[in-house]
Amino acid sequence: MNYIISILPDILSGLNITIGLFIFTLIGATPLGVLMAIGMRSQFVILRWLLNAYVWIIRGTPLMLQLMFVYCGLPIATNNELVFPKMTAAVVVFILNYAGYLAEIFRGGIQAIPQGQYDAAQVLGISRGQTFRKIVLPQVFKIVLPSFGNEVINLIKDTSLGYVISLVDILYIAQGHAVADVTLLPYVIVAVLYLFFTALATLIMKKIEANYREWQ
Repeated sequence: MNYIISILPDILSGLNITIGLFIFTLIGATPLGVLMAIGMRSQFVILRWLLNAYVWIIRGTPLMLQLMFVYCGLPIATNNELVFPKMTAAVVVFILNYAGYLAEIFRGGIQAIPQGQYDAAQVLGISRGQTFRKIVLPQVFKIVLPSFGNEVINLIKDTSLGYVISLVDILYIAQGHAVADVTLLPYVIVAVLYLFFTALATLIMKKIEANYREWQ
């Protein structure tokens, strides 16, 4: 117990990186995913093809590999002309990666809205922009909430991948203690922290879903 108490403050010092990466990704990837979902239903074939190809590449390659490519590969490919700091590289890659997944989720939600609602809005003289913002989008968020919640929980766990570019988060710090002290206890502490945050996110998402169920 004394050992856990002695290293806990050091591990918790990495929380700002873990939480920061989570928040920046959620704030950046959600609106980008919505825009990409709209673009995937565009009448412009080239735009649809490009966005579908982007989503296919993002979903078909590991997030870890994407991190390595942006942080390590780009400097090599550009002769050190394009070098991102670790945190910036992680935020950019996480936003681009999660936007691809969320785009597919939002696209499915948009497709679930009956065509009759678009036709009724047109008959009432409501513009396409107002129809989407005030009629379609609120319903889409209600439809995709369970899938969106799963992605939020996945994001919490995926923040641990920052260690591959030596981002000093809670896992990176715990790994240092585990190697130096030859014990698995630091990893147990990190596991408990991730369980706490995923449980908190689950409770929040269930609360939001319950509120949306009351909204008809």
